[in-house]
Amino acid sequence: MVPGAVKVDLSGQKIHVSGPKGKLEWSFPGSVGVAFDAGKKVISIERRENTKLGRAMHGTARALIQNMVTGVTDGYSRSLEIYGTGYSVKVEGKNLVLNVGYAHTVPLAIPLGLTVNIEVAATRGNDVPAKFSIVGPDKQVVGQFVRTIRDARPPEPYQGKGIRYGGEQIKRKQGKAFAGGAAG
Repeated sequence: MVPGAVKVDLSGQKIHVSGPKGKLEWSFPGSVGVAFDAGKKVISIERRENTKLGRAMHGTARALIQNMVTGVTDGYSRSLEIYGTGYSVKVEGKNLVLNVGYAHTVPLAIPLGLTVNIEVAATRGNDVPAKFSIVGPDKQVVGQFVRTIRDARPPEPYQGKGIRYGGEQIKRKQGKAFAGGAAG
């Protein structure tokens, strides 16, 4: 069922979905057929080939179109936390600038259609993290950008410093224990 605020257009092998949060389009494979009943506000997907690929693409097409409809109505959001003394995050123009313990800042270009909401810009010690979220209509683009941000400084298990997903728990390690006096 398609919500009332969403507009769906089919042209050839492309589906265009637009709503209050934005516009998305996707070229679906030839192994599936997509139809839209404007009266019932229902998108139907049919399998054109009963092969292994055809069955796989049938489910994939259904999930991707559902994600498009959800994205243009509600949008997708992923939250991130940065742990580490002196670490911070800020937006400068169309770049997200991370200060995560390197000798230089890490600028990342914000993809078109995404917004960055910063709740806490800088960490306060190792206990209060910097918090921010990435919001946008395309689930894949949001997830990819969040992963790119996390790759700038993945969390390490000894002190827990780094960029984590919101609510992520890092399994901490003990570290080396000092055994005693000098050798020899």
